[in-house]
Amino acid sequence: MSLRFRLGQRADVPAVVALLADDDIGRTRETAPIADYFAAFERMGPQCQLVVGEINGIIVTCYDLIILDGLNMRGARRAQVEGVRVARDSRGQGYGRMLMDDAMARAKQAGAQFIELMSNAARLETHAFYEHLGFTRSHLGFKRNL
Repeated sequence: MSLRFRLGQRADVPAVVALLADDDIGRTRETAPIADYFAAFERMGPQCQLVVGEINGIIVTCYDLIILDGLNMRGARRAQVEGVRVARDSRGQGYGRMLMDDAMARAKQAGAQFIELMSNAARLETHAFYEHLGFTRSHLGFKRNL
């Protein structure tokens, strides 16, 4: 059984939402009706890709890759990774590393000069995983509901 990554499709939305909701944080956050997630998928433009990883047709990983252009950082194109998940029963098998390798390859192919991500402050094990992959804690994040 090998993990295969591909661009997500509309039909994948329920499986992806299930992955996003399958932890203590996601369980309380991912509570919208499925129609809201389908609408969000339809709004995703060409700079945002949903990527899923599957084994034998079953989605076991997902992430969003967003390519950002701006003037800061000398006009560097950058990639942002969000919604990174590995199915609970598929963890510990190297799929997280494979997922991040896939994200970095796609970002590089899109011309990004660096890749960044944010992780909830409560996800301490996840932070150690990202640091093991060579990511550094470089920013302090802020957000505000609008």
